[in-house]
Amino acid sequence: MGDLELLLPGEADVLVRGLRSFPLREMGSGGWNQQHENLEKLNMQAILDATASQGEPIQELLVTHGKIPTLVEELIAVEMWKQKVFPVLCKLEDFKPQNTFPIYMVVHHEASIINLLETVFFHKEVCESAEDAILDLVDYCHRKLTMLVARSGRGSPPEEESQESTPIQELQKQAELMEFEIALKALSVLRYITDCVDSLSLSTLNCMLSTHNLPCLLVELLEHSPWSRQEGGKMQQFEGGRWQTVAPTEHPKLSKLDGQVWIALYNLLLSPEARTRYCVTSFAKGQLLKLRAFLTDTLLDQLPNLADLQGFLAHLALTETQPPKKDLVLEQIPEIWERLERENRGKWQAIAKHQLRHIFSPSEQDLRLQARRWAETYSLDVLEAVTPERPRCAYCSADASKRCSRCQNEWYCCRECQVKHWKKHGKACVLAAQGNRAK
Repeated sequence: MGDLELLLPGEADVLVRGLRSFPLREMGSGGWNQQHENLEKLNMQAILDATASQGEPIQELLVTHGKIPTLVEELIAVEMWKQKVFPVLCKLEDFKPQNTFPIYMVVHHEASIINLLETVFFHKEVCESAEDAILDLVDYCHRKLTMLVARSGRGSPPEEESQESTPIQELQKQAELMEFEIALKALSVLRYITDCVDSLSLSTLNCMLSTHNLPCLLVELLEHSPWSRQEGGKMQQFEGGRWQTVAPTEHPKLSKLDGQVWIALYNLLLSPEARTRYCVTSFAKGQLLKLRAFLTDTLLDQLPNLADLQGFLAHLALTETQPPKKDLVLEQIPEIWERLERENRGKWQAIAKHQLRHIFSPSEQDLRLQARRWAETYSLDVLEAVTPERPRCAYCSADASKRCSRCQNEWYCCRECQVKHWKKHGKACVLAAQGNRAK
């Protein structure tokens, strides 16, 4: 592992071996929280290993112990909880939590898992070890990218706002912003899957190229570019979890996310196995030919391999389209979402009420214990190593240089912002400070 270690090799092995799937009813429970903490530790260690450009034992352990399918199932389970249970929970009459921290952990769980998958899926053996779950992961990524395209028609995603709101409203806003970031992570995961396109199963290829027609969806993403926007006459891009202004001299530079889309398109259209499987209908031809307008000399200088894609499109423009194929094919279908929905259908309100009574109404003592455990998980030196960008003010989002002296978690640009933010931050600050003292 790297010079800065969060986990010893033996510890990481124990944590990976212990990963398991939880029923929706148990999300937020004691055992589930312990696994969430373990996932966060594995996540941070994987980032540290990748940053140090040394061996990556977290990725190796996940493959060795066959835990990638478990992570995919947990990812889809928490996605379903957020869609089916969370809205019901927020509407319950007696849902008036004194502290939303336990619920936030469940909402954040999806981001933790997709971030870990993004880090380890860079390696092709991880994709291969996903086995049948790769089909469910492709299906998941398609849902997230479809949401990105739909959202782009409504403008950029909401940012955290400074005006006062209830804890539940604040949690819902955070969940919506988090959904945007999760979708961008899913784009990167999908691109890494396309790197393995020639070794994927026929069912997975058919799902990507026919069922979901990912090449056409990726063209729409390039057209809308939901991770870029104009704000106050300045170009901004979403990077590092926030919108950042791009200097005029940097405008021609290809963003990381645009690069992921181009590489995915290259893999899906030009790899030998995909070319033989993709049926270019008249609709697909019209969509794909839109790419020619984006293939400028500046882009080709940055990604020279796209010259091959340019040649493919020139040939496609002169080629007759194919009618949709009507072959009878027996193939696998994604089963995790359907199975979880079948097991829990009609139980959403019962699950929400159970979690409200037994999970999301902790005592002050339970909250202090949880705060202490999180203070142990998120040591400051590790956090700074995995988030190298400059910290942002928790109130106004400006560059921050002052940290809350009490809890050491939040950052501020000035004393005034800290005072204004205290009403929202106060209770979490007291709990975190108690956790720090208890260590």
